Amino acid sequence: QVHVVESGGGSVQAGGSLRLSCAAAGFIFEISAIRWYRQAPGKQRDLVASITSGGSTTYADSVKGRFTISRENWKNMASLQMNDLKPEDTAVYCCNAIVGAHSYWGQGTQVTVSS
Repeated sequence: QVHVVESGGGSVQAGGSLRLSCAAAGFIFEISAIRWYRQAPGKQRDLVASITSGGSTTYADSVKGRFTISRENWKNMASLQMNDLKPEDTAVYCCNAIVGAHSYWGQGTQVTVSS
């Protein structure tokens, strides 16, 4: 059975760091890309970072220089290292795995940054 699970969320003070992990299991075909999204209360879901199977990365302007996405292909895992966190980074962070034309989502993990 295919599933995507996030872990590593929590509460930190501004300037702190957190590392989120995404584990994708049960996939037979290659995961072409893994993406992290976030959604704050009352706001739309935004793409934070993405990484392809070849290692190409993209970042939202708001997190460039602070967040780093990485991936371990053979484990079907990806991580999001978040440094210098700001209160505006507070949101539910969700992992999204792309396999062909299909998209698989995790349940999300809460990140709360206090000032």
